[in-house]
Amino acid sequence: MHYRRFCLNDFEVGRPLGKGKFGSVYLARVKENRFLVALKVLFKSQLTKSNVEHQLRREIEIQGHLRHPNILRMYTYFWDEKRIYLVLEYAPGGEMYKFLKKKGRFDETTAAVFMFQMADALKYCHEKKVIHRDIKPENLLIGDNGELKIADFGWSVHAPKQKRQTMCGTLDYLPPEMVTGEEHREHVDIWSLGVLCYEFLVGTPPFEHEDSASTYKAIRNVRYTFPAYVSSGARDLINKLLQRRPQERLSLDNVSIPKNNIFFDH
Repeated sequence: MHYRRFCLNDFEVGRPLGKGKFGSVYLARVKENRFLVALKVLFKSQLTKSNVEHQLRREIEIQGHLRHPNILRMYTYFWDEKRIYLVLEYAPGGEMYKFLKKKGRFDETTAAVFMFQMADALKYCHEKKVIHRDIKPENLLIGDNGELKIADFGWSVHAPKQKRQTMCGTLDYLPPEMVTGEEHREHVDIWSLGVLCYEFLVGTPPFEHEDSASTYKAIRNVRYTFPAYVSSGARDLINKLLQRRPQERLSLDNVSIPKNNIFFDH
């Protein structure tokens, strides 16, 4: 897709792909070349009311500059009086969350492929000084060839050197340093990768409890258990990612190496 100033009239808008708090996503086609895209339509009034314009600006700035096979492309954006439109890569496989719920849990081979792709994409982000901070199945899509795509950069931050102190992301995926309000760096994404790996293999996140106080406590104490069917190699990888001290977490280099099975080789 080449870059120029678009308007809504340049697209044929098709079926809805999903609905969010601030608007909806539609399958759309660029009229001049029939190129398929996902069109995210956001209402300015809702963004202003919830005071998240800065978050959207950050998402556009960050996602618009990232180029990686496992990160959803943002081609361009435009706006009219009432709405903002993000022109995104279309991921025909749909949402990872729905795929996981349908399957119940993934076998180790499937989980290993997704983990490798996630680690490679996060490594690229961290090299670009981008921390995602909200890794979870709901923010992942599946591409044309079954590959994983990181899709939502609303909470991400471009942090060349500074440490952050804001609480963001989803409770089940928050690392201890964010739960306790300490400063945090890119290691938060490595923790979330461990939580994601567990959820891929088990079907639920490791620190999930009925009330948030219990979840907080479990995260703070890094307390979780494995079902018997999780292999020792997978347990070892997850344990190395879910370290209380951020600097002790396994580096992404050790997860983003294409191997037959990352669960037995790190």
